[in-house]
Amino acid sequence: MENQSYTTAILVNKSLKKAFEAVNNVRGWWTENIEGNTQKLNDEFVVRFGEVHYSKQKLTEFIPDTKVVWLVTDSKLSFVQDQQEWTNTRIIFELSELNGQTLVRFTHLGLVPEYECHEACTGAWSGYIHNSLKELIETGEGKPEPEAV
Repeated sequence: MENQSYTTAILVNKSLKKAFEAVNNVRGWWTENIEGNTQKLNDEFVVRFGEVHYSKQKLTEFIPDTKVVWLVTDSKLSFVQDQQEWTNTRIIFELSELNGQTLVRFTHLGLVPEYECHEACTGAWSGYIHNSLKELIETGEGKPEPEAV
């Protein structure tokens, strides 16, 4: 099942350091509605999208300019039958240099086609990674969901 987990990648014209900083500025590209910290090993943070999405993440791996892994320790997705589909999945960002650019590979390990949220969740991740995160890295301004959502 691992090889069916959602993965995507972006190529940016910024340094590994700038890209890594942007990845960890979760408020700057995913949602402003975050409680907690997202900057170092063992940090924990909660994300909410109204009553639709709640998830709690813990940074379980943090290798500067190279990799960060979040373990989803709790979740409640109100739009699917098994509201804890994300619980115990991992969200992974791996960064590397490629022909003078920075490759950011995103994987939501455990988000598989069998999950009811797969289509909606992969569509949302695609938008956040390819648009908001990419723009945050390249221009300094992402398009996170506003705190009021």
